Amino acid sequence: MIHEHFLPGCTPTPLASYLKALAVLRLVAEAAAEDGGDPDAAGFWRDDVFVLRTRLTDDELRNFFLERYRPTPLVAPWNGGSGFYFQESKLKEKDPVTGKKLKTGVRDQQTKATRTVAAIAQCTSSRLADYRDAIAIAGRVVTDFKIVGAPENTSTENQKDRFIQAFRNLASDRCLSAMDSVVVITGDETSFPPMLGTGGNDGNLDFTNNFMQRLLEVIDASTGTACPGAADLINSALFSTHCNLLSKRAIGQFVPGSAGGPNAASGFEGGALTNAWDFILMLEGAMLFAASAVRRMEFGDRAILSAPFVVRSRMGTEGAASAGDDDDSRNEVWMPLWAAPCGLDEVRSLLSEGRATLNGRSARDGLDFARAVAQLGVNRGIREFQRYGFLKRQGKNFLATPLSRVAVHRNPDSDLIADLERRNWLASVQRYARDENAPNAFRSAARQLDTALFALTQHSSRGALQNVLRHVGRIEAALSLSPKSQEAVRAPAPRLSQAWAIKAGGEGASDSSEFRIAMALAGLRIVDGDGRSLLHARTHLAKITEPLNAEGDRKWEPTSALAVWGAGSLTRNLGALLHRRRLEAAKNNAEGEALASTTGATCDDIADFLASTTDDARIAELLAGLACVGLHRIDAPHSGREPVLPPAFALLKIFFTSERLLHQLKLDWLPEDRLVRLPDEMPARLAADDVETAVKLAWQRLRGFGVKLPGRDPPRVIGVDGPRWLAALCIPLTRDETRLLIQSLRLEAKDQPEPTTELIS
Repeated sequence: MIHEHFLPGCTPTPLASYLKALAVLRLVAEAAAEDGGDPDAAGFWRDDVFVLRTRLTDDELRNFFLERYRPTPLVAPWNGGSGFYFQESKLKEKDPVTGKKLKTGVRDQQTKATRTVAAIAQCTSSRLADYRDAIAIAGRVVTDFKIVGAPENTSTENQKDRFIQAFRNLASDRCLSAMDSVVVITGDETSFPPMLGTGGNDGNLDFTNNFMQRLLEVIDASTGTACPGAADLINSALFSTHCNLLSKRAIGQFVPGSAGGPNAASGFEGGALTNAWDFILMLEGAMLFAASAVRRMEFGDRAILSAPFVVRSRMGTEGAASAGDDDDSRNEVWMPLWAAPCGLDEVRSLLSEGRATLNGRSARDGLDFARAVAQLGVNRGIREFQRYGFLKRQGKNFLATPLSRVAVHRNPDSDLIADLERRNWLASVQRYARDENAPNAFRSAARQLDTALFALTQHSSRGALQNVLRHVGRIEAALSLSPKSQEAVRAPAPRLSQAWAIKAGGEGASDSSEFRIAMALAGLRIVDGDGRSLLHARTHLAKITEPLNAEGDRKWEPTSALAVWGAGSLTRNLGALLHRRRLEAAKNNAEGEALASTTGATCDDIADFLASTTDDARIAELLAGLACVGLHRIDAPHSGREPVLPPAFALLKIFFTSERLLHQLKLDWLPEDRLVRLPDEMPARLAADDVETAVKLAWQRLRGFGVKLPGRDPPRVIGVDGPRWLAALCIPLTRDETRLLIQSLRLEAKDQPEPTTELIS
């Protein structure tokens, strides 16, 4: 009969509880049936609790750990706190290695470590036979090396590396499986997977010796039977029952909440409390995360450490940490959670592969891993990942800090991030952001970009895409101001595909006025007589060149006079943009196309802008990001309603519209051979807040052009903001919205047009 054991003591967080779940499955499945195990046992996660499927009953499961469990021989004789170097008689006064007087606490700790190793080495229990053998081999290597203290690597000799290799050559198979989770030999050097600190210790806490100490608290070294209280402790560890037998022992990085410290108890400071079985099973589970040495193309012939689901830290993507933690962290690990029952071989296979792929390469950091998850780079039936960062807290100690829960699902929007990797741009930005000499504005924008990209991998939404665009624009603006930064990030942002604009709120989508206004401005460009697209809006936002090729690649242009965008208001910047575009358009014989755009806003958007109900800062940020998109023809949805803009604005808008667009509308009053040019005085009057004169000028120009205008006098304007009207007039409208706005004026051609010139300017 198959039983399902719901183990509330084994949960995804903290890390110790997750590792306990793996330990239960591993130990039960590895043990033969005659030893109380079940090779067919399987496990899975349900409602954030581990479920063990086995033929063992509750009592048989408990009895297995209390009476049958044979500990994995975990030793680290290369560590000073492992208990292999100090004789108790020599610990009373001085350290036999340094000759310095030992502090009382250190002396007591070393004494206990030495006694623990001696107790297991001299025990008679068959359950600890593997441990006795491992300790004997370690002692033999220590003797062969003729050392009285832990081996060390120096500038002249790699004694520690040689010691570890010598021990590995003699260790048993069970000892080797444990050793691979602690230390890995990469070429002529040793590396340490982050799961068990730096070679089996975290600061002054030696995991291996404390593992032995906890074993002696639950297993009688002489008889192998369970010690008093062991049954209550295993019930608490597996089934989360109440137990008052916790001991004041350190558990290290695996349970931050039980590590003690300030505010850890009702007083000013609390001590660490540990269930011996929690510690034992925690380390038994960690042994499934055996690391290995691999070679990857980007590292040439040099072997590097490859640990299961371990990637470089990207702490800026998570609110529980900050980008500043990256330098001090021991990477981060993503723990898989699966919903279907898996046997030990399946779990071991999953963890031995231990990597996610992104665009044909292994994920390098937390952001890469999140992207791989969104692209189904991990597809072995994993439902979620619990993400942990090994962060330096409590002085120099590291704590396995739960960061976030990441669901495994397909998110096509995250595929767009690949655009940012062109020309190695994203990697360059991330690398420079770690440089302490980088400008603060840039570092802030880069951190926020990481956060926005991570959010995009998790949630498919227009808001997530817009946030990424805003931060890309901020980064380019910050880089544009610093020639030194341009040496670090050698190219402006790559051109993004139009899908960014469409998915962020473009074609056929109802979105904010801010987005549509920004996109209309981002689409500004002129097509010259040879069909080349030039004078893009982006050249006014940052000191960059026009596109160098069909891919839209650009270079930094520190001396560019086109970049007029500054730290001032949106109104001021749009006025400066208009002035520069008119000058450049005249140079390119395209004077009537200064405000030509591939996109456009609606009259309702302009009305919101004139009423100052839009967020100008957001428009500017979105504009900077959307300017990096290779926009083609995208029009905002057409409302079909009568324009809500005042007639005076509509009258002015005629002169702020692309001449080509006006002729494409085939207006009855505008012959094909007539040109309508924006006179210099009109924007000058608006900038000076003299809107009435600007409107009169537009009225007179159209009358002189032979247009029949409604009424005898120009439309009246009262209490309007001239500079804001000028900025609003710079915002291109869609073709349909332009037609509706001009038609609202009811303009007609005169039967007998007054004498006029062919060119109105």
